[in-house]
Amino acid sequence: MNTPVRKVALACMVLFAALLVNANWVQVGQVGRLKAEPTNARQVTDRLERQRGGIIAGETVLATSVPVDDEYKYQRQYPNGPLYANLTGYYTLFTTAGLERSENAFLSGDDDRLLASRVTDLFTGESRRGGTVVTTIDPHVQQVAMDALDGRRGAVVALDPSTGAILAMVTTPSFDPNAMATHDAAAATDAYQQLSTNADQPLLNRAAQQTYPPGSTFKLITAAAALARGTEPDTRVSAPDELTLPQSTTVLPNFGGERCGDGRTDTLTHALTISCNTAFAQLGIDMGDDVLRAQAEAFGFNSTIEDFPLQQARSVFPSDLDGAQTAQSAIGQFDVRVTPLQMAEVVAAIGNGGVRMKPYLVSELRGPDLKRLDHTEPTELNKPISPEVAAKLTTMMESVVTSGSGRNARIDGVDVAGKTGTAEHGDGEPPHTWFVGFAPASAPKVAVAVIVEDGGGEFATGGAVAAPVAKEVMQAALDTQR
Repeated sequence: MNTPVRKVALACMVLFAALLVNANWVQVGQVGRLKAEPTNARQVTDRLERQRGGIIAGETVLATSVPVDDEYKYQRQYPNGPLYANLTGYYTLFTTAGLERSENAFLSGDDDRLLASRVTDLFTGESRRGGTVVTTIDPHVQQVAMDALDGRRGAVVALDPSTGAILAMVTTPSFDPNAMATHDAAAATDAYQQLSTNADQPLLNRAAQQTYPPGSTFKLITAAAALARGTEPDTRVSAPDELTLPQSTTVLPNFGGERCGDGRTDTLTHALTISCNTAFAQLGIDMGDDVLRAQAEAFGFNSTIEDFPLQQARSVFPSDLDGAQTAQSAIGQFDVRVTPLQMAEVVAAIGNGGVRMKPYLVSELRGPDLKRLDHTEPTELNKPISPEVAAKLTTMMESVVTSGSGRNARIDGVDVAGKTGTAEHGDGEPPHTWFVGFAPASAPKVAVAVIVEDGGGEFATGGAVAAPVAKEVMQAALDTQR
């Protein structure tokens, strides 16, 4: 064989070997990824021919599958879809989201915990069926939260402080997942395109995926750090009418030009009660950004909740701050960002005596015969503050509601602890309005975080806009637990 022919033959052998390696890699090494690919036509047909399990909340069905007479056997349906869309997500010809995605293996019947059911089905001739996912959601609280937002852009998270069970998670505007669950591919694509290009971002779960400046609700974390370092609720702290920020000529005023205490000092409790900016900014300067960051991270900032079944954004307390930035961060401005879920965690930990529980959304997994196969045990994450600091903060937060900026969250016959927030987020933009709190203050059964984007106008405040929403949600949660 002459040299040119030998070289061509060698090249062909190399290419043939590469082809064999690639074919084996695709068919063996990538089989799992390809099977999970939502657009895999074989997988689409296979999963839509199964009776997928339901998603429920108590006796309320959030998602179910019904027989249909088309090329597939079952159609996914979402009764009252917009109310629960951010939780269930959607299950379409092309993709999945929410619990439909995170619990897909169990809902589709592929999970190992359903092995016994699959073996039984082999003998009985039944087709493979999926299991049922039971959520922690209280449908009444969820409905009240949705109604209370009244069509405004925002979010509500309510949870049980002692366990971390999420009682309500609402985001508005919402969407109807039924429009995307259709077996008409063109209609499903059109529905998704309309939702994904909507300027109001209805597909965004504002409760867990969106971060906001926390505004004055962050003063709870600044106060916690100060209390942990020996400041008492009745300690008088510096609280001037205006505070010139370090290394700058920027002057920080109090909201509406309000005076704190005697105009020079105020007690820590009264400063929180009326949400005094200068007092907490000075506390931040005095303690330093490392102290604030450590306290924020103890509550969960700069991290996410492990194994949480929905997409979540990371709440952030920034690094490398100068004095002016530290002062602004101490009152929840500058680059501090937080999700409503994170702020619900913060107040839940305070209400739970300083113990932060892991938030969870799925309480049980049931087989096709409705037998319980698994359940969630409450999990303690950490203790960001001591019981003593938690008790002092609770008393201070009660003062906010009884005689301060959170009076619109008062509930007859119930002691409520809370904190308002009015967060600036852009020049000329109306502020976001917040309320976070829990009730009853002495033995909390519900902790809540509410945000209303842009607050309804330039002069809106957390006390005027978000506190009434929180009141209705807390009242609903207490009513259902009696």
